[in-house]
Amino acid sequence: MSSKILFVLTSQADLGGTGQKTGTWLEELASAWYLLADDGQRLTLASIAGGAAPLDPASLEAPWLTDAGTRFLGDPAASAALAATPRLAELDPSGFDAVYFVGGAGAAWDFPVDPAVKATIETIDRQGGLVSAVCHGVLALAGATTADGRPLVAGRRVTAISNVEEELTTFDKVVPVLPETRLVELGGVYAKAAEPFGGHVEVDGNIVTGQNPASAPLVAAALLEALAVEPAGA
Repeated sequence: MSSKILFVLTSQADLGGTGQKTGTWLEELASAWYLLADDGQRLTLASIAGGAAPLDPASLEAPWLTDAGTRFLGDPAASAALAATPRLAELDPSGFDAVYFVGGAGAAWDFPVDPAVKATIETIDRQGGLVSAVCHGVLALAGATTADGRPLVAGRRVTAISNVEEELTTFDKVVPVLPETRLVELGGVYAKAAEPFGGHVEVDGNIVTGQNPASAPLVAAALLEALAVEPAGA
């Protein structure tokens, strides 16, 4: 039986005041998208502002462009969905079994502060659905609380792009908030891969988080397992 999974993308296209562009990191979108779509899951793309959701230009070029990314860019249905996303605030989150907040540096600007992100997470969490995110996308969880008002991540095992990885890419000097630092401030039990940029996923109850682009398919696989669905080809 297939489930309804909501993919949420950033609408932030400017990389702070650098003059460079950002957006969703394609691999984090595409690798999870096809693992889930090929398994028959029903997927919906949305973004914070609606309309065409920006992709980080760096993720469209070698060496970062993956086979899944190439497939996504050449997929007419996927490209059409990306070009005309509904605004997150216009969707009813109660109609979804899971939500996946896709990373990309742009997410560090709009995910932590958008009220629709908070409402989406809290609605899906309260109804027993799955809340998942990867890399900078994990900052979506920063504003969400439990029914009694505590941070949703407090006391929960979580991961996101590490401070070391941010420093190695110099994003620590650009993004408005560091995901690892923010998760720890909120009481999250942060963990990461042994080496920078290694794949790592944390599953704590209905919360599934991935560290970096290499972790996106791990998040998708964990979602399938949690939904009691075997990954395609297993």
